[in-house]
Amino acid sequence: MTELPTQDEVLSYFNSLSNWGRWGDDDELGTMNHITPETRRRAVSLVREGVTVSCARTLSNANGPDVTATPVHYMIESGEGYAHDEKAGPPRAAQTSSDFIGVAFHGHVVTHVDSLSHFFFDGQMYNGKPSSLVSTRYGALRESIEVLRGGVLARGVLLDIPRLRGVPWFNPGEGILREDLEAAEAAQNVRVEPGDVLLVRTGQLHRRAELGPWNIAAEGGTGTHANCLPYFHERSIAMLGSDTGNSLIHPDFDKLSNPTHQVGIVAMGLWILDNADLEGLAEACADRGRWEFMITINPLRIEGGTGSPANPVAVF
Repeated sequence: MTELPTQDEVLSYFNSLSNWGRWGDDDELGTMNHITPETRRRAVSLVREGVTVSCARTLSNANGPDVTATPVHYMIESGEGYAHDEKAGPPRAAQTSSDFIGVAFHGHVVTHVDSLSHFFFDGQMYNGKPSSLVSTRYGALRESIEVLRGGVLARGVLLDIPRLRGVPWFNPGEGILREDLEAAEAAQNVRVEPGDVLLVRTGQLHRRAELGPWNIAAEGGTGTHANCLPYFHERSIAMLGSDTGNSLIHPDFDKLSNPTHQVGIVAMGLWILDNADLEGLAEACADRGRWEFMITINPLRIEGGTGSPANPVAVF
């Protein structure tokens, strides 16, 4: 049985896995520095068919126990008043529809990218900057989502852990271990390399579709265990994504509520993609026997934003 790190060992990761100062004291990109023109060219070379697969969930205003705040979507103007009516006179010159959309995207249902200003530890954010640089009035004055204004273009790798285990999904509280990631690499004949966007499928979205939503905040979710953090650092990934909010609870930890985010974002400067839809991508990869692809992720440019909804698109 795998011996899992204690909380004290995980706390030591804040030092042993730290990227503070690695790319300069003013760096705001963190692990995005692993993406280079060379890695982008390699990613583009993976496109052979021109087939695209979206990895985003549909933004919906449906409510549920795992919804932190229901997205707001209403029509400012619709097309219902434009039917041709001779008695009403000439048609309006500009006939349009228009929407309002408001969304609290951090949580468990909206596909989004976390910027490096989203998590703090001991009052500090990535690269030793004080958490006070994220204010109520201005949002993130450093490390906001705008530093990704050029978007992400990288080699994507999907590791399908339920497929490896021969199960439909991981249940709440069941964590994915480093050994699972390495075993999936071997089984899928692929290796995670520097500059990659690593996508880890847990099957949680499939479970939600089959069994219905549950209160993840109260009942727990799944994701990668803290023992995966050294693997992420050693492989120099640019971004970690999953079909969960990466919300695995470690029952014996009282100083860390979410090690993947806390150590990953604060110490490593690791960008995280939460709540992706990896079901279609898993089918596409399995059909081809190919688990690498080009991926593009383009967050909105939000002034002071601590993240953004996103539509990751894999290209084969």
